[in-house]
Order: sequence, then structure tokens, then C-alpha cells
Amino acid sequence: MTTDTDTDTTADTTTDAPTAKDPESLRALQKLADTDPSVRLQAALALGTRPGPWFVVPLVERCAVEPEFFVREMLTWALTRHSPAAVLPPLVEELRSPHARARSQALHTLSKIGDPRAWPALTRAHLTDLDDEVARSAWRAAVVLVPEGEEAALAAVLASRLGRGDRLTRRSLSRALITLGEVVLPSLRAAATATDPGVREHALATERLLADPDAGFEFALDEAKRIMVLGTGGQEE
Repeated sequence: MTTDTDTDTTADTTTDAPTAKDPESLRALQKLADTDPSVRLQAALALGTRPGPWFVVPLVERCAVEPEFFVREMLTWALTRHSPAAVLPPLVEELRSPHARARSQALHTLSKIGDPRAWPALTRAHLTDLDDEVARSAWRAAVVLVPEGEEAALAAVLASRLGRGDRLTRRSLSRALITLGEVVLPSLRAAATATDPGVREHALATERLLADPDAGFEFALDEAKRIMVLGTGGQEE
């Protein structure tokens, strides 16, 4: 992992912005702030259908404040339709935002773009963010962007979060870990000896999912609980 938040990307801003000769694009940009979420959705769709570098910053800014999940997903889709060279710099800047939604949505969008040049901007601070939504987005982005050879280091950081949060957060972390493959096993097995029973249970459940990804998180948790009971009680069911 690294704490460097700079990338080598350079935005392409050579194309002229829309003018009165392009009223459809101007209307779509204005409608991003409409009070009706269905109008905002259609605006994001229009801007993704006809991508242009002048749309990138307004789309990123809207992502940071958009309250509706389905509109945010359309905004993300619209950004993926644009050149990574234009999109990465403003997204990386959003990772420094004091607002959790801005950080979370930027991370989510980076995971969808999948450009490895964004990796240096993803720091340990994001992976351990106190906001669960930001952390979940960071985990998903990290396993997509991690360079070859850095998987074990990433697995160690992710494993340090085992036992954290609600069921949704724990399931998200398990999914991220198993995406990395068997490189996570040393970290999982170390966590399975932790003093915190929640950490041990989560580690055992994740290892069960790694062995059988189709098992389902709830089943893996039940199996982990059974193993812990047998291991501490010494009695078979």
C-alpha cells in the first residue's frame, strides 16, 4: 500500500465546452440538479450516451451529493463512458473529500473503471475508513486495482478489519478477501487465533467461503460458529 495520492493521468480538456449550439447537452447538465430524481436519471443517461470531457466534473460533483442510489449508479455509468484520462484526476481529488459520500462514490466509480493508474490514490486510510460505506467501496476498489505482487500486503490490511461492522459490512469484506484468492490464507489463519470471538468467527467464515464460494455467507457463519463451539467445548454434536 502507499499514501501517495497522485496519478500520472492527465485530463483531456482540449474539446470545447457545449454552447448554445448544443442545447441538448446544456439542458442535460442543468437537469442534473433537478428536484425530480427521474429527471436526474435521464440527464445522467443522456450525458453518458453522448460523452464529452466537459461533462466529467459536473458528473463527479453530482455523484458526491446525489441522494438516490439508482441515480448514483447511472452517474457512475456515465463516467465510465468517458476517457479514463479525463475521469481519473477529479475522482482522485474526491478521495480527499471530508464528505463520506463523495469518497465512497469516487471509490465505487474507480472500481467500475478498473484503471490500475488509480491504485496509488487508494490508501490504508480509505481501507480503514470509519464510515462503513466508504470502507466497503474501498475494499471493492482495492481488489480490482491491486497490482500483481501486492495482493498479500492488501490481504493483511483487509484482514485487520475482520469482525468489523454489521452483517452487510462483514459480508462485503469476506467477498473482497476471497477475490484475492489463496494469498489471503495466512492472514485469515492468523485472525482465526485472535482473542476477539467476532474476529475469529469472521475469519473462519471467510476461509469457508474461500474453499466454497457458493456456500453463502450465512451458511459460512453457521459453520464458523459450529467450529468455534467444537473447538472450545471439545464435544461433537
